[in-house]
Amino acid sequence: MSIGERLRILRVEAGLSQKQVAETLKMSKPIVSQYESNQRTPSLGKLIRFSRFYNASLDYICENVDEKNAYFGDIKSLMEKTKDK
Repeated sequence: MSIGERLRILRVEAGLSQKQVAETLKMSKPIVSQYESNQRTPSLGKLIRFSRFYNASLDYICENVDEKNAYFGDIKSLMEKTKDK
């Protein structure tokens, strides 16, 4: 599932229109539409805003995990993997 599809699903689950999201996040409705249809990719700053707005992890939005509030990995396990190399 793409970033745009995830953003659309989060918006629909929240019961919001593209216009409502755009107004709240101070962007234009066409930009929100372009993000959701994968015509444009949001910048990191915009992804963080969407993450906070929808209370969803960046890992979920960026397709790393399939659960809304899950994270790809924790820092301890990543450090252990790096240390072993």
